[in-house]
Amino acid sequence: MNKSDEFLRRAAELLGPRGFTTDRDLVEPWLTDWRGRFTGKAAAMASPASTAEVAQFVGLCGEYGVPIVPQGGNSGMSGGATPDESGSSIILSLRRMNAVRSLDPQARQVVCEAGVILQSLHEAAGQVGLRFALTLGGKGSATIGGLISTNAGGTQVLRHGTMRAQVLGIEAVMADGHVFDSLTSLKKDNRGFDLKQLLIGSEGTLGIVTAATLRLLPAIGGRVVAWCGLRSIKAARELLLHLEATFPDALEGFEVLPHHCLESVLTHLPTARNPLESRHEWYALVELVAAPGADDALRASAEGALTQAMERDLLQDAAIAASETQAEEFWLLRDSVAPAERAHGPAMQHDISVPVERMPEFVDAAIPAIEREFPGVRGVAFGHLGDGNVHFHVLAPQGAVRGTWEETQGKAISHRVHDLVTGWGGSISAEHGIGQLKRAELARLGDPVALGLMRSVKRALDPAGILNPGKLLDLAHGGSSP
Repeated sequence: MNKSDEFLRRAAELLGPRGFTTDRDLVEPWLTDWRGRFTGKAAAMASPASTAEVAQFVGLCGEYGVPIVPQGGNSGMSGGATPDESGSSIILSLRRMNAVRSLDPQARQVVCEAGVILQSLHEAAGQVGLRFALTLGGKGSATIGGLISTNAGGTQVLRHGTMRAQVLGIEAVMADGHVFDSLTSLKKDNRGFDLKQLLIGSEGTLGIVTAATLRLLPAIGGRVVAWCGLRSIKAARELLLHLEATFPDALEGFEVLPHHCLESVLTHLPTARNPLESRHEWYALVELVAAPGADDALRASAEGALTQAMERDLLQDAAIAASETQAEEFWLLRDSVAPAERAHGPAMQHDISVPVERMPEFVDAAIPAIEREFPGVRGVAFGHLGDGNVHFHVLAPQGAVRGTWEETQGKAISHRVHDLVTGWGGSISAEHGIGQLKRAELARLGDPVALGLMRSVKRALDPAGILNPGKLLDLAHGGSSP
């Protein structure tokens, strides 16, 4: 028996038939990323049911030098959970580890395993009058482990921060099979490095998150959701500042999109409609939240603030959702932009950020620049204006062949977009991670000192390089830190 067959036999014995399979029909659905950009091969898929099993399995992989690709809901945007084409990797699925271990309403904390679905966490918190203050369009498939590993953002970052801000403690299995147990939450702890923060956003390259302690917040009493028509993205920024000053503790979300994106959504969703009667160059989706019992007062304040904004020429028109159903319809328009643009045809999708105060200026400069340099394309930007993160999509010229265009002109476009973003002091990945999609670009544009430090950390914690190889860092280029 060769070493490969020996490893597969021992792994099957360790995890049992529910926890380990080499059946191609069962493994194949997990070999392609959500966007369909990357497809790899894997020798098998492991689905451990406990942290102890994860630790034993990782130890076994270390013994045989078998690469591990951790995977949650497989809903990532950068190919970070997809194996390479060698077929030597094992997909390590955390989906069976989906227990809420404890939920303490008084402490406003929950301990849940990596495979818990975000929507399930929302429901569990809601049952005790609390909420988890992070949400995104893929909440029905995204897992807590994946959200932590990519430091996910979403539509509530403006007020509550990214996933990093929600994590109070972490349990993770390291490359040597040891368990890093730091689930206990302390408001003050100065015992050296904050190692949990090192693991957040590391995309499974430093350790495999198996559980986390997360902060919860009191449930809201109600919300006011408004759809605003604007003359420009600069006006959107001015409206944002007005609302932040008026509602310092109530502004929960502020999303923007141009008219082209709304048109794409209305075509994509035949039952959807424009909340406003007239056409506007830009739209803002605003969400304000109220404490229990303060719903009516918030609505009255919102109406007054929007009227004042209109008088100051910060917005041209606005509609306030009359019901929770209508509020969800407003949000559906925003959440459907990405799939609607994807159905429109090939596009290069960029998840970028620049300093918040410079975002309107960047969008107004970058879109014309890209459209001039690449005739026939169309640039659109939409997303989380309040935290300086927009999704900058460049739509292919009419008649472009999907698959071919992305690999030719599309790559040149992405290089140019990333050059522009870097020149404006921004980031080529605001919330979707680096994965394998942007690894080369990070190596090309990243600060050499920062990259050297990250490579040193990777080599120290995973000297054999078995944890999610080929993701985030290009270890074949660049030396160690100075």
